[in-house]
Amino acid sequence: SVLGFVPLLVLQQGFAVGAGVTLGVVNVFFRDVTHAVAVLLQFWFWFTPIVYPLDLLGEPARSLIGLNPMTALARGYQEILVHGRAPEWTDLLPQVLLATAALWLARQTFRRLAGEMADHL
Repeated sequence: SVLGFVPLLVLQQGFAVGAGVTLGVVNVFFRDVTHAVAVLLQFWFWFTPIVYPLDLLGEPARSLIGLNPMTALARGYQEILVHGRAPEWTDLLPQVLLATAALWLARQTFRRLAGEMADHL
């Protein structure tokens, strides 16, 4: 159902906004952040089971990819889209904490460095 997407989207967007604002502020002071993030995102994409099912991997690789915070989100979307059932919401608690931490860090970083950003731009 479409309503199953809403919590996943809110969670995903909370993390994305938090990480994006934090990295955007840091990028003002350290210009190489842009290049490092571009490379990191390419690796992160392939270590997230989006274009392949997690079941195809062996146990060691599955355990490693399970450490990726986006794996649970990707599995949640797959549960809704592929299997037609609701994801295990309790599996997403670490992602809720991570998104909350990312938003908090973004707020703190922006508030602390907002005055200096104009000078560096």
